[in-house]
Amino acid sequence: MVIGIDFDGTCVTHEFPLVGKGIGAERILKHLVAKGHQLVLFTMRSDNEEGDYLTDAVEWFKKRNIPLYGINTNPEQHLWTSSPKAYCQLYIDDCGLGIPLKKTNLSEKPYVDWLGVEYLLLNGGVL
Repeated sequence: MVIGIDFDGTCVTHEFPLVGKGIGAERILKHLVAKGHQLVLFTMRSDNEEGDYLTDAVEWFKKRNIPLYGINTNPEQHLWTSSPKAYCQLYIDDCGLGIPLKKTNLSEKPYVDWLGVEYLLLNGGVL
């Protein structure tokens, strides 16, 4: 599967423009890649005159040895569509309906509960 992964509130706590704290995504993202799934970073972050915000997110993945198949795009979809939306079979995003969230003193805003995501992935046959 090609899996779209949001960044802020999904891989780390919400602290934009900074990179937030870890929330348990690393282990499960590595497991997804080990199972042959391809990850597309699907984020609103961008590099601009104010900062290298997208680069910061990409570096988060690199430092953890989590390979990205694409960044805000599926690199093969240009073969069959001109749509700007990144094609993925699954999206993990703190704003997605049904994604388990938790709220702790780690962050002011809720963020993805990766144990809950792991449960959904296991029961869905993805992991």
